[in-house]
Amino acid sequence: MAGKGRGFQVFSNVILTILCFCTVMPFVLLVSSSLTSDATIAVYGYSFFPRQIDTTAYRYLFLSGSKILKAYGMTFLVTGIGTTLNICCTMAMGYLLSKKDLPGRAFLSFFIFFTMLFNGGMIPSYIVWSQLIKVSDTIAGLIFPNLMLSAFNVILMRTYFTTNIPNELCEAAEMDSDTQVGILFHISIPLSKPMLATLTLFSALAYWNDWINGLYYLVRKKDLYTIQNVLNSMQNNIQFLRDFSSASSLGGFAGSIPTLSVRMAIAVISIVPILAIYPFFQQYFVRGIVIGGVKG
Repeated sequence: MAGKGRGFQVFSNVILTILCFCTVMPFVLLVSSSLTSDATIAVYGYSFFPRQIDTTAYRYLFLSGSKILKAYGMTFLVTGIGTTLNICCTMAMGYLLSKKDLPGRAFLSFFIFFTMLFNGGMIPSYIVWSQLIKVSDTIAGLIFPNLMLSAFNVILMRTYFTTNIPNELCEAAEMDSDTQVGILFHISIPLSKPMLATLTLFSALAYWNDWINGLYYLVRKKDLYTIQNVLNSMQNNIQFLRDFSSASSLGGFAGSIPTLSVRMAIAVISIVPILAIYPFFQQYFVRGIVIGGVKG
């Protein structure tokens, strides 16, 4: 029995090592390609180790260094505000739905689940947000549309509250004349740190990677662009120059722009902050997903 258990452990470690390798190597290839010239990529293809380090792509991007730094600041602002509001709304709704004696609980649960399957579509949503609520060219246009509340996150939060917060604690708090708001802040939230960390990571990633809201709702105020919008705009500009470089005045300049490596450098710049903070959330992320997704 001991031999079988050890053999299974060795087999599991080998499989996990292969999976880790498959996860890490795309990032290595991404960084390597961003440090490789277009000419080298065209001749030798993509490689995990650059034949000759070329930083032209990063030097091209940092010609707009002030714009990128401002976009980073806007991204951190939008991500911070949006994630905070998202978590507050998710906690409040998840806590309400976890109460089995809540009037209309079945209808509310069905309504939230229904939004996971069907929605109004892009055009109706755009009309509502831009013409009725009027979030165009404001920071609210980067926060509220599509990202303010997630039905999936609400269901995870409700499941966690239902299965992991003992009813006896809530009943004891009610006997001590504590309100529902007090129970939420004094009992439920302190006991829900793994799930809150998981949902915070989900929401922060969604806001950090979002560029659709900026594309739709920032028409005139380009100074509100987040890092994703700025990098996407730079990439489109590069592609435009490459496509229309037949004129003699543009041919030499456009041909000197490292299109492939710039795209890779853009991806590296956009994901570096996420890679830096993810290890601090990983333990809560795994624990929250297991508890919130399996037990319910």
